Amino acid sequence: MASSCRNRLFSGLLFLCCGFLGFITSPAEAAIKKYQFDVQVKNVSRLCHAKPIVTINGRFPGPTIYVREGDRVLINVTNHAQYNMSIHWHGLKQYRNGWADGPAYVTQCPIQTGSSYTYDFNVTGQRGTLWWHAHILWLRATVYGAIVILPKPGTPFPFPQPYREAEIILGEWWNGNVEEFVNKANNLGLPPNSSDAHTINGKPGPLFPCSEKHTFSMEAEQGKTYLLRIINAALNDELFFGIAGHNLTVVEVDAVYTKPFTTEAILIAPGQTTNILVQANQASGRYFMAARPFMDAPVAIDNKTATGIFQYRGIPNTVLPSLPQLPASNDTAFALSYNKKLKSLNTPNFPANVPLKVDRKLFYIIGFGKESCPTCLNGTRFVASLNNISFEMPQVGLLQAHYFNLKGVFKTDFPDRPQTSFNYTGAPLTANLGTSTGTRLSKIAFNSTVELVLQDTNLLTVESHPFHLHGYNFFVVGTGIGNFDPAKDPAKYNLVDPVERNTVGVPTGGWTAIRFRADNPGVWFMHCHLELHTGWGLKTAFVVEDGPGSDHSVLPPPKDLPPC
Repeated sequence: MASSCRNRLFSGLLFLCCGFLGFITSPAEAAIKKYQFDVQVKNVSRLCHAKPIVTINGRFPGPTIYVREGDRVLINVTNHAQYNMSIHWHGLKQYRNGWADGPAYVTQCPIQTGSSYTYDFNVTGQRGTLWWHAHILWLRATVYGAIVILPKPGTPFPFPQPYREAEIILGEWWNGNVEEFVNKANNLGLPPNSSDAHTINGKPGPLFPCSEKHTFSMEAEQGKTYLLRIINAALNDELFFGIAGHNLTVVEVDAVYTKPFTTEAILIAPGQTTNILVQANQASGRYFMAARPFMDAPVAIDNKTATGIFQYRGIPNTVLPSLPQLPASNDTAFALSYNKKLKSLNTPNFPANVPLKVDRKLFYIIGFGKESCPTCLNGTRFVASLNNISFEMPQVGLLQAHYFNLKGVFKTDFPDRPQTSFNYTGAPLTANLGTSTGTRLSKIAFNSTVELVLQDTNLLTVESHPFHLHGYNFFVVGTGIGNFDPAKDPAKYNLVDPVERNTVGVPTGGWTAIRFRADNPGVWFMHCHLELHTGWGLKTAFVVEDGPGSDHSVLPPPKDLPPC
């Protein structure tokens, strides 16, 4: 039974075999789903190396959360590990309920060793694939898992019903202790080592040493259609994914249905999810599914390919699989073309409610820099910033400080645009533009409409950045290469059926424009989902004010909120 959970193939009954502890009421009613998450250290072997890793319930990846749209979910997290812990339910909107969002020192202080905290939230107006992960230190290297939100009973998918489903979680593996080498790198003022492998459902595949038995495999039946729920849980790498000889039909991203389109490979950034349909319509055999990085900037990465096996029923394991032809690792043209194809379904049942009128326009530039560090190897260390501000994490949860009106924790003076304008994507710049550190947030009026343009720069180097906004989905109304032109580029926006998601890639040397309605009060984190850049300060948060009446205000905090 545990094996079937690991293979991620399930029917409706699989709730019972993957640690589902709750109960289901009658089909017409919402259910309460209860899970117990024990944070445990377990010895795991990969690539001929064994090491202790932090897990949930001793599993790597962790258990899948299965719910239906409209359910209430209670997840009790008990921390038995030596590290403080917090868990983020990535992509769940948590309306008025930031207390259940999870990022450490943003919406809560972490769960200390020997303590517990129950995340209590409703799944409202969402269905599809999301995921959960640790949101403190680099612990999400091993602490992560899928969230599958099924539609309400009797509600079909807006695409052909698949025969079976499987979750495909892409990740990274380091042979050493991740927290130790990150601390060492920080002390030296250098980036930490790249990972030693990429993984599919925690397994690198047979292209790596000692990995024949550490290979994910799923069985396919000739002529059947399969829904693959793909999650990029890697810490620092955007990834291509494909299956040899098979086309992929994209039908959903970040738990929002899309207009279907067919492609030989997908591009998925850290934090993003993509649902695809795959038809088992090739000659019966064994076919590699593969994931490897996309990087079109002069930045060192782990360029190794993770593989799993898509195996037709009745084919012996002795048949050698074939590899898919994935795009080149620096194929910018494919990346731009692929992202351009992503569009909202925009039907009466699933409309794209794009804000057409904008109340608040924000323009944030992304930059790297170096600051003085006398104890570091070269006398400097890397910093990253938005509008020349490198974010400094507080020692108290920002949401607590906001709710209880605690003074001195943060300021709400984050600038709407950079203080200095320049040729953002021109020749590489190494000059110090006055980068400062601070806990500075932007205050947003309740129910106002916001347009945010994220602009990459060539401060030290250009690079792609996947940005995640907590508490919200947004519409990606425009993107381009070079400098954003406020006089010309908005005329090219897609305001009809732009893709809706919670994590978006800002292209290397380019810009991305998003729009959303600020109808969820609280404090909501926004950050680059490359763990390296987040640690350097590439993050901020929005304070969305309460609306009129108690129904539009932040809920009171739970009694078991972890102490600071």
